[in-house]
Amino acid sequence: MEMIVSGLLEAIRMLITFDPEIYEITWLTLKVSGSATFISLVIGIPLGVFLAWVHFPGRRLIISIVNTMMGFPPVVVGLWVYLFLARNGPLGQLDLIFTPTAIVIAQAVIASPVVMGLTSAAVMQVDEKMRMQFKALGATKLQMLFLVLREARFSLLAAVIAGFGAVVSEVGASQMVGGNIKGYSRVLTTATVMEVSKGHTEVAIGISVILMLLAYLITLGLTLLQQKDAKG
Repeated sequence: MEMIVSGLLEAIRMLITFDPEIYEITWLTLKVSGSATFISLVIGIPLGVFLAWVHFPGRRLIISIVNTMMGFPPVVVGLWVYLFLARNGPLGQLDLIFTPTAIVIAQAVIASPVVMGLTSAAVMQVDEKMRMQFKALGATKLQMLFLVLREARFSLLAAVIAGFGAVVSEVGASQMVGGNIKGYSRVLTTATVMEVSKGHTEVAIGISVILMLLAYLITLGLTLLQQKDAKG
């Protein structure tokens, strides 16, 4: 219990003293996870809508693959991204390994299936009669798309929350492709693991508290937006 209290006090100390290294790591974490979440939305929402609306041979197989990818261990994703970005890998000439960009790529790969699967499920849940009503009123395909997405907006916001949650708490892939380089590619999760390995448990607890606080504040903002929209 004493160690936990010490960790909480350490988190408070780092925050109120404006520890430059902690704020730098926190800002990088927010940038990397935010960018990865945005990319996953750009990829996942259109493909999720496509899977929900378009019927084609092998559709169920693809949906099952997407659902399986939603549960992929992040360290497996990190390994494959590493193999592609490594110096002798297919994309090695891009010189992205052990950079924040590599972390964004790995996290986007992790989050995209989550967003895609939840988007597909959300669109499928929109009442078919409602779609037929939109069509009867003369709505174009593009208008129908926006109307259906508007009906599924609460579930889509849940997909955003799930996607962000999947990447901001991720450590294996981030450490594997980012290298945990001080002042360059170190994020809150990899910093926590490093401090534990060094035996600095109180510091690790402090960093973990800051990570949880960051995740909570972002999730709280999205949840309030979701509930405000529901009341409206």
